[in-house]
Amino acid sequence: MRVCFDEKSGSKLPSRPAPTAEHDSTPTDGDLIGVKADILIPGRGEPIENGALIIDGPKIAWVGQQSAIPGQYANVGFKHVPVLMPGLWDSHTHFQGIDPEEGDSLLPVFGSVAMAGACAAKELETVLMAGFTTVRELGGLAGDISPAIENGTLVGPNIFSSIGLLGITGGHSDVHDIPIEAVLDLKRRGAPNQVCDGVTDCIKTVRMMVRRGAKVIKVCATGGVGSLLDDPEDAQFSPEELKAIVDEAARTKRVVAAHCHGKEGIMNALNAGVKTIEHGSYLDDEAIALMKEKNAILISTRAVIVGGIKNPQTLPPSSYKKLLKISEQHRKAYELAIKSGVKVVLGTDWLSGENGKELAYAVDAGMSPLQAIEASTALSPETLGSHFAPLSGQLKEGYDADIIAVASNPLKNIKILGEPKNVTHVWKGGKLYKKP
Repeated sequence: MRVCFDEKSGSKLPSRPAPTAEHDSTPTDGDLIGVKADILIPGRGEPIENGALIIDGPKIAWVGQQSAIPGQYANVGFKHVPVLMPGLWDSHTHFQGIDPEEGDSLLPVFGSVAMAGACAAKELETVLMAGFTTVRELGGLAGDISPAIENGTLVGPNIFSSIGLLGITGGHSDVHDIPIEAVLDLKRRGAPNQVCDGVTDCIKTVRMMVRRGAKVIKVCATGGVGSLLDDPEDAQFSPEELKAIVDEAARTKRVVAAHCHGKEGIMNALNAGVKTIEHGSYLDDEAIALMKEKNAILISTRAVIVGGIKNPQTLPPSSYKKLLKISEQHRKAYELAIKSGVKVVLGTDWLSGENGKELAYAVDAGMSPLQAIEASTALSPETLGSHFAPLSGQLKEGYDADIIAVASNPLKNIKILGEPKNVTHVWKGGKLYKKP
């Protein structure tokens, strides 16, 4: 499920910063950059008071206390900021292109691919300016846009995309209110909605996603909220189909992310070998035990549940009814997973530029602020498996210089990360993309 809205106004439009000096889309860099902070939050481990780091090109060269800065950096000019921390990850999101007039997705069902791509590119820039230096997109347009970001034509985060989302006929990836012939035509033309049935078709569809550049494979193992006619509790794909998808993905070192609400689908997906469970609304003790046995990761996406409940106008009536049904169960499952020690990584399933609200929801569910930050930084690369996981998410020597500065201490008030204005600086790959 994916809903786009501004939580404050109820509008379905994503919040986008105006192009001011604070929103500097022209990256700048130098040979060595030094930054000192009152508090340095490394992503994993305890915060460092009066911390500092050195950026050398795209990497972090040194991290430690200001009193221990090596002599070789004595001539480096240092910036000072209140708080330094790793750039955030949103490990479950979608960039579909939002109509600036209507607030609806422009994904090419009947509309313009070019217009959808242009709007999605703006959404990606908005997310970077909110402090999210990396996104794991589970179906959308970002995977196709990422080469333009990598070569500097556009501005946006690092992107690890599944390109499409695999689902059965009549399932969560189907478009239920148009003829099936049109859905299959969309699949052939490369839309994210990838309907496939039977082991052979599932294997071929995985191969097509890999051919298009997918770094992770997304599968819908249960019904969903945003899809009109299915039930979130119902399992989708047979165990044999799921196993074929996981095995085929593994042949090219990809892991599988499984959209799952209902327990049967969760168990089927875990037994098939998926890496991440997305949503996990009906997790119970048995499912949690299997998650821990399989070393699987939960990405709860609480933001889209809370935001959808608060903004019923953003959903069709049938979808809103389903959301109301699962909301409380989803909250309880999330709290149980955290309490039980399941590995949790944060993702929103929601694009607004205020993706940082997910950290506050994690704290509400039982994490400490430091744990919530780790779940949105240091732990996040694990959602890609060992082959595609970058050296990212930590302020650590040799890691990617994906770094943000924050106006005040999120360990004292985690909610500040939900307001993009509180993110004063954004470095991605050592280049400064946002400054006051």
